[in-house]
Amino acid sequence: MASLSVYIAPLLVFGLVVFVHELGHFVAAKLSGVYAPVFSLGWGRRLFGWKRGETDYRVSLIPLGGYVRMASRDDEALAGIEGADADRGSLNDTSAEAAKAAGTLWDPAGMAPFGPRAVPADRWVESKGTAARVFILSAGVIMNILLTMTVTSGLYYKYGNPYLPAVIDSVVPGAPAAAAGLMSGDRIVSINGEAVRGWDEVVARVSPITSGSVRLEIARGAERLERQLTPQVADVQDPVTGAAKKVGRVGIMVRDSVVREPVSLGQAVSNGSKATWGMARNVVTVLGGLVSGEVSAKNLGGPIQIARTSVQAARNGAETLWSLIAFLSLNIAILNLVPIPVLDGGQILLVLAERLKGGTFSMRTREAFARVGVLAVLALILLVTFNDLRSVFTQ
Repeated sequence: MASLSVYIAPLLVFGLVVFVHELGHFVAAKLSGVYAPVFSLGWGRRLFGWKRGETDYRVSLIPLGGYVRMASRDDEALAGIEGADADRGSLNDTSAEAAKAAGTLWDPAGMAPFGPRAVPADRWVESKGTAARVFILSAGVIMNILLTMTVTSGLYYKYGNPYLPAVIDSVVPGAPAAAAGLMSGDRIVSINGEAVRGWDEVVARVSPITSGSVRLEIARGAERLERQLTPQVADVQDPVTGAAKKVGRVGIMVRDSVVREPVSLGQAVSNGSKATWGMARNVVTVLGGLVSGEVSAKNLGGPIQIARTSVQAARNGAETLWSLIAFLSLNIAILNLVPIPVLDGGQILLVLAERLKGGTFSMRTREAFARVGVLAVLALILLVTFNDLRSVFTQ
């Protein structure tokens, strides 16, 4: 498993997350009546695949990302911006040269670029209404969110609901817990009258208390005790944003004994939905921190870091690997909603702007809009690649 995971894990993580995203766009396009001649995993020249019906399902040369090619009235003008393969062929070209370029994919009864028939205008993306176009553009994000919820719910159902019981393993000498007489083996039952079961609940209730005291109810065997503690203030880094903050600490080390509580299918779906929402809030918080400067861009990782993390996750077992897939799928969903041209969010913004304008923008404006997006994405790729290489060579 360890040796195979070096090659299989990154492919599974990248491939599944991208496949699901592009599948969303593809299915939405088909449901909306848009002609979609290519569904590709990867970018660049076609390596292999198969053609079924109107669509060529392919794997392409560059194994990062993927795309669904959809019919557009501006197909030729946007060809270089979309980043598709060099031998894609124009949807407006039905000549003998097009047949030669299509090769074995040529269909004498098909539409361009794989046949002599021109694509009718009612199969273009632009021929569809605003709702349909927004549906097509947002479908990839929706599918990634559904993947995260499905995987997370499945993990809860298979492995149970994991939690650390609020059982003290040790206390820090001189800390408030030691001064209050707390001991190894004590179980925290409630905090300020509110029942707690897991360690995460203890941390959530104690950390915000940076002034005043806290009342703990302790179970020590069959005995119940109450202790009043005044938390010490500690400076820590936020686990999500990395920003400095002050929290309350009482000097307790938790016993490392994870308990897995079996859950029903309905409860697993509920837990998976809550976990997905929690991850989404964290991602949005990080993005907001990047904009405000609270989060350093040095923390961003790229394909190399994802591949390394995937391999490590595979070595730690299927649960860890699938958790990573769920996390990355949600990250891709949210990042695609950022209103940057060429990302889904930017394209949705353009469609809505055209609706408000009451007409389409000129080709020159759309090209400029797209090129700005390409430059922004390339800058991001360079940044995360630099961060990846720096982490590799400084370890």
